[in-house]
Amino acid sequence: MTAYIKKSLPAVRQGFTLIELLIVIAILGILAVVILVAINPQEQLARTRDAGRISSVTQLGHAYQAYGASHEGDYVAETSTWITTLVLAGEVATEPGALAYTISGTAPCTSAITQNSYCYSSDGDTPPHNGIIYASLESGSNNSRCGAGETAYTVFDTVLGRGGLVCSVGDPSYNAAGQPFIN
Repeated sequence: MTAYIKKSLPAVRQGFTLIELLIVIAILGILAVVILVAINPQEQLARTRDAGRISSVTQLGHAYQAYGASHEGDYVAETSTWITTLVLAGEVATEPGALAYTISGTAPCTSAITQNSYCYSSDGDTPPHNGIIYASLESGSNNSRCGAGETAYTVFDTVLGRGGLVCSVGDPSYNAAGQPFIN
């Protein structure tokens, strides 16, 4: 009787055919490509680095202001070791590491005093009484807020006592009235 039942029941297939597996793999591949294009990992990494730059510039700006407050309004001289001066004065625990720019054509600054890719420009007095600390931003989302030919910078301004985003054709420069922040 067992042989009769086996012959009368249709054969049951085990597993998937090669065609079915290839179709599923192709669909998963297409979905992966669509997701990668939508996420744009290079832009996400640039935005992450920009967030670090914004935080570091703001922290350096507050340390710069604290230095000025403890030195009777005189700020750090414009030298290539201005961050080291803040560290030695106890305003910053350690020197921040150098900024990495991976998008081609992005540079920290071109005309100001630079240490570890953080830029510094003062009011020109000796010793300085006000100044700005800044770094250029590389993400497309920040630079899209600027006009044609302009670059986005994160700037801390001692006149205003805060940081923000500045769009400029060249490096931002000290402004006695404060920076024209766009945010």
